Amino acid sequence: MNSLVRKDFPILSRIIEGKPLCYLDNASTSQKPRKVVDVISRFYLETNANVHRGVYHLSQEATDAFESVRGKVRRFLGAPSEREVIFTKGTTDAINLVATSFGEMAILEGDVIAVTRMEHHANFVPWQQLAKRKKARFEIIELTNDWRLDPKEVDRVLGLKPKILAVTLMSNVTGVTNPVASLAARFKMAGATILVDAAQGIGHSEVKIDHLGPIDFLAFSAHKMCGPTGVGVLWGREGLLEKMPPYQLGGNMISHVGDFESEWNELPHKFEAGTPDIASVIGLGAAIDYIETHGRTRIEEYEQSITDYVLSKLILIPGVRILGPTDPHHRAPIFSVAIEGVHAHDLATYLDMEGISVRAGHHCAHPLMFRLGLPATCRASFSFYNTFDEADVLVKALSLAPDFFARRKR
Repeated sequence: MNSLVRKDFPILSRIIEGKPLCYLDNASTSQKPRKVVDVISRFYLETNANVHRGVYHLSQEATDAFESVRGKVRRFLGAPSEREVIFTKGTTDAINLVATSFGEMAILEGDVIAVTRMEHHANFVPWQQLAKRKKARFEIIELTNDWRLDPKEVDRVLGLKPKILAVTLMSNVTGVTNPVASLAARFKMAGATILVDAAQGIGHSEVKIDHLGPIDFLAFSAHKMCGPTGVGVLWGREGLLEKMPPYQLGGNMISHVGDFESEWNELPHKFEAGTPDIASVIGLGAAIDYIETHGRTRIEEYEQSITDYVLSKLILIPGVRILGPTDPHHRAPIFSVAIEGVHAHDLATYLDMEGISVRAGHHCAHPLMFRLGLPATCRASFSFYNTFDEADVLVKALSLAPDFFARRKR
């Protein structure tokens, strides 16, 4: 697969400090193929105009290009209606929309809001703060020793009859993939409304609404699936979206404004106040086209093979701790590692000297880091354009790292 796709990503041919770039920070943001960049550039050069409000030719072209992406997203997710597809600034914005609009409407004092220990801050803090505002209970589903959801904890929280379950499809720290469909079925029977953070999972597998069980909301960002930054999607069930009040107020989300009262626009525009990031939405459409061209099943199969390969090598390196399951079928190609006595930032700097770009820090997951007993980890994350040769570069560098830092301490 790599020979077909790497030529589409000019940045991958860069030389950094005399070494070929080995980009392994895909969990943070993926690289963008030339086709996505070209579509965005072409919009500004040939079609630039505002959407929805102009009757002139350029505005009509821009509106058609913008709204066509809504249909692409609907098909990409297998959603019932384009009315359920809302463009946002990203996953964080989408989750805040639900927590603010639906949460304020639905949560009462004493209600239970449930999240998991592995959530990104974007799917943790909005619910934590909603619980504080509404005097609700905030419950965290804890993890097993291999960092998967603890079945006993799931049963415990289910027994509390939560009103909301917010769960990630995939951990951005350990690569753990959650059994969302079975969770959704059980929590729905308990009366919960379910939001899925698909930001990390969307680029690694075929995410379809009907495969995830009776979920109610799903959020993702374009920039983790070969698209541009600054744009994302909230999918929500039409019946819920109709009942929810607007998240932001201003232009486009209204149908009529009087001196003392206003009326809201129809879905999905009720939740899209102001001028959107038109070019980035069009770029998202191009990213969907690009991924579909290569096939999500093929991408998932390739990434599973590279997960198997990397994990089989990493577990053999003395002195390197790998966070997450050792069974590759329970995780994606995201590998957070730690070396005792070596700060994650120092390890990342060492890897950068070898041309390897990784992420170091808490990965916007303080609650999980607390459970891991670490202030930070060094995270290498692969995409379908990464090669097995790059995996070997990472493995070799990590195998030499313990001795490198031991010598520096002497």
